[in-house]
Amino acid sequence: MGLFFGGKMKYKIITLGCKVNTYESNVIDDIMQNNGYEKIDDDNADIIIINTCTVTNTANNKSLKMIRHATSHNKNAIIIVCGCASQVYKEDILKINGVSIILGNYGKSKIIDYINEYKKNKKQIIDIQDISNTKFETMKLNNFDKTRAFVKIQDGCNNFCSFCIIPYSRGGIRSRNREDILSEINSLITNGHSEIVLTGIHTGHYGEDNENYKLANLLKEILEIKGLKRLRISSIEITELNDDVLSILENNKILVSHLHIPLQSGTDKILKLMNRKYDTKYFAKKLEKIRKIRNDIAITTDIIVGFPGETDSDFEETMDFATKMKFAKIHVFPYSKRSGTVACNLDNQIPEEIKKERVRKMIRLSQTLEEEYMSKFINKVEEVIVEVRNDEYVIGHTGNYLLVKAKYIGDKRNLMIKINKIEYPYCIGEVIDEN
Repeated sequence: MGLFFGGKMKYKIITLGCKVNTYESNVIDDIMQNNGYEKIDDDNADIIIINTCTVTNTANNKSLKMIRHATSHNKNAIIIVCGCASQVYKEDILKINGVSIILGNYGKSKIIDYINEYKKNKKQIIDIQDISNTKFETMKLNNFDKTRAFVKIQDGCNNFCSFCIIPYSRGGIRSRNREDILSEINSLITNGHSEIVLTGIHTGHYGEDNENYKLANLLKEILEIKGLKRLRISSIEITELNDDVLSILENNKILVSHLHIPLQSGTDKILKLMNRKYDTKYFAKKLEKIRKIRNDIAITTDIIVGFPGETDSDFEETMDFATKMKFAKIHVFPYSKRSGTVACNLDNQIPEEIKKERVRKMIRLSQTLEEEYMSKFINKVEEVIVEVRNDEYVIGHTGNYLLVKAKYIGDKRNLMIKINKIEYPYCIGEVIDEN
């Protein structure tokens, strides 16, 4: 290896968790390449960067497993650990021998400075900032494929849902400077990207730390950028879909017909225990309003099953509510006990085998609802941005996030495709126009 002997050093990035982590890892990737490092995808790297997640016990354990694997399989490498697991559970990382640099969720953009310091002094670096007292860490992504580009506009969360560790691992709400956002999006569009996805830990709360500039103001400015084909919000809470945002949804088709709105539970009893900021009546009424604006819109959601105190009847009530809401897809999560959260100490914790059975039932419901929604578009023509191609076919998403597969051997990225049938999870179609 070329670790301390000159030559081009090689690096590997391991990313766990959410799209925000993916975005930040891509920024790190960009920084490493721009500073002369070579990316590889095996354990023989000189530098291994592990961007961790701790949103569930499973995610946290996987993060620790990845760290142990890296330290045991490459004892000569510089091992860098960052992200949510190290931010909240630093002591667990310190127990693993061989970690060179430990960061939290602040300082990822300065990765080269940390590497250079370690190469110079050969001493372990630990820099975990107080995440509750930091500003937005500006990052800008230059290298991406030419399809969907994620742009981070916000960090942190102030909601303190009783099950969630994220406010402690990501800190309070911090919004990115509008000029930086618009500059990055302009650059991405200029370089051929067709779709921009706005992402953050609590994306809909963009601007809550700015009295006069909120999410709706930002959306309006982005939608004025020439060349933008699609704008997507990665996730938004039902309470953040105010009249200003819904007016934009009504009047600008570049904002896609897809919203991911976390429900978490379909019973008011559990929503209250979760410390969510709405009840089922509010949720249903807002969805009705959205569908009057866009009747073909895909509403996807998150649901946690097995929350402490969730009875069989509570679970069935959630199943019934999800069915009535006609979600286009449900992302299902078994409740995960996280130390430091309110829910961790609640009575009536649900046994794992019951959680697993409820997960299976909810996933089956999700597929049923997905197929119902997909079937509405048989014989319709939709624009698809190609993301995967081989010698025979292409795969991509529509604006409302249908996954479409069609025979095509050309090199165009934007295609008009007629949907002929459903072969779950795909809509099977035929190309009728190369856009």
